[in-house]
Amino acid sequence: MINSRISALRAEMTNSGIDAYIIPLSDPHNSEYPATHWKGMEWISGFTGSAGTIMVTQGHAGLWTDSRYFIQGEQELEGTPITLHKMKVQAHPGYIDWCLSELPRGSTVGADGAMLSLSQKDKFIALLAKKDIKLKITDDFLNSVWEERPPIPVAEVFNHPISYNGEDRKSKISRVRAEMIDLEVDGHLITTLDDIAWLLNLRGRDVACNPVFVAYCLIDQEKTTLYINESKVPTALRVELAADGIHLSDYSSIASELAQVDYNLLVHRATLNVALHDAIGDEATIIYDKLISRHMKAIKNATEIGHLRNVHLKDGLALTQAFYWLEETLKERTVTEYEYAAKLAECRGEQDGYFGESFSAIVGYKGNGAIIHYRPEKEKSATISNEGILLVDSGGQYTDGTTDITRTITLSAAPHHQKMAYTRVLKGHIGLATAIFPEGTRGGQLDTLARKSLWDAGMNFGHGTGHGVGFFLNVHEPPQGFAPGLSGRAATIQKAGMFTSNEPGHYVADDYGIRIENLILTVKSEHEGFLEFETITYFPIDTQLLEFSLLTKKEVDWLNNYHRLVWEKLSPHLESPHKEWMKEKCKQV
Repeated sequence: MINSRISALRAEMTNSGIDAYIIPLSDPHNSEYPATHWKGMEWISGFTGSAGTIMVTQGHAGLWTDSRYFIQGEQELEGTPITLHKMKVQAHPGYIDWCLSELPRGSTVGADGAMLSLSQKDKFIALLAKKDIKLKITDDFLNSVWEERPPIPVAEVFNHPISYNGEDRKSKISRVRAEMIDLEVDGHLITTLDDIAWLLNLRGRDVACNPVFVAYCLIDQEKTTLYINESKVPTALRVELAADGIHLSDYSSIASELAQVDYNLLVHRATLNVALHDAIGDEATIIYDKLISRHMKAIKNATEIGHLRNVHLKDGLALTQAFYWLEETLKERTVTEYEYAAKLAECRGEQDGYFGESFSAIVGYKGNGAIIHYRPEKEKSATISNEGILLVDSGGQYTDGTTDITRTITLSAAPHHQKMAYTRVLKGHIGLATAIFPEGTRGGQLDTLARKSLWDAGMNFGHGTGHGVGFFLNVHEPPQGFAPGLSGRAATIQKAGMFTSNEPGHYVADDYGIRIENLILTVKSEHEGFLEFETITYFPIDTQLLEFSLLTKKEVDWLNNYHRLVWEKLSPHLESPHKEWMKEKCKQV
């Protein structure tokens, strides 16, 4: 099947004079998790990871992905004609380097303009020019070869009440317009789905795990236009939107309406796709600058913060049920990874306001835990028994917030080397959680705190230490985070109100994976001009895996204080036997 799909694509490439064709995991909205209609990378390769790019030539087909997916890529590409290329630098397009190395001078590389951001286009052109290789922007070649392609989703859009988000849509739009005036622009084009959902206080079900909907938004000083399939918007909601000055236009009309723009239009290079950029009329003056809503959205307001603390209490209660169930069930029988992933969702589903998972749960037993974004499948998942290490990374979408938590537990006495690795991961977690740092500090500077103990032992992990988290929105939310190098997350300044994950780890292929993740809120420190973090995830950390000789008194105190907080938050809502179980997990060490 993979062979025939690649052959059909190669025929299209030949007809269009394309020597190499790029298929990224993306959509016209630069989404990390696209709707099924745009999962062309997965369709043509069988690779299901959430980051990667396929490059096809007449003689080679390759998948380029980063270290989070090396093991998964090897497994899913086995038996296919696609070669795994391991990217050493996550943000660098290794497939372009491959083109420079393997393609003849004067070749042509093609890419669907709707799948490529303006920033990517500029970067690719500059790199390919070193060998006189051209970049040709094409239509969607997959349309011609993808039989039974899923349609663009049409799930109904719904309101997200101000009682949860704390600010009405008119106020948010006014703030955007005020910043537009400061930037001396008349209009602002927003194409990212989570920014549109946040700005308009709307949510949807078009993308798995992310409560967003397919749309574009154009704001000028007179009106706000939402480009959407109007069948998705109920009549009552249309009336509300109209009263708030929001006009509806068909999703497919965005290009023709952009052609009529005759004013200063603000766009964001990193998120605007090339096809839409090229549709903007000649009478417009394009201003390339920031995505205004992205930085506003990153700062949670007091209402949101109050809900986030409460939603993590609910999430902790759900996890208590799930982990207690696992321990008790393992006394009688084994449990598959897939079964336990379903149990996590079931327990969360009993909490008020639950909407769904914030991502497909990662339940990795023993060696599967080393596959950083592993997702158990019903027919292939491992069987958990009372031995070894289990990594569980899961989260929930609730109307009052988004959660993401990882716990690594041992199901039997652990060997010394695993305890040493786990303890160094916890030391890194505590190092970041307890940081006090001056205003203006960037994520890349703080990332080092989570790696220092691992580095001391010649160990590391191949992913960022943390990502921004949305409020009943995407679990991975730019711009902030903690990461090495020169990525956007690393360069973004931490500000009070930001909501970010803290998740160092360590992984040994075919042996185990370790990750400890809480969500942290950036808050003002008692020291003038400084910030610090408040941990708002409430669930115990396994102490059976600890090598206490590695921990300082300050680190032991942090762990005891954290468990005291977890007990204070969760125990009033627990009854026997869950309460006794929690007391044991939170006991002081």
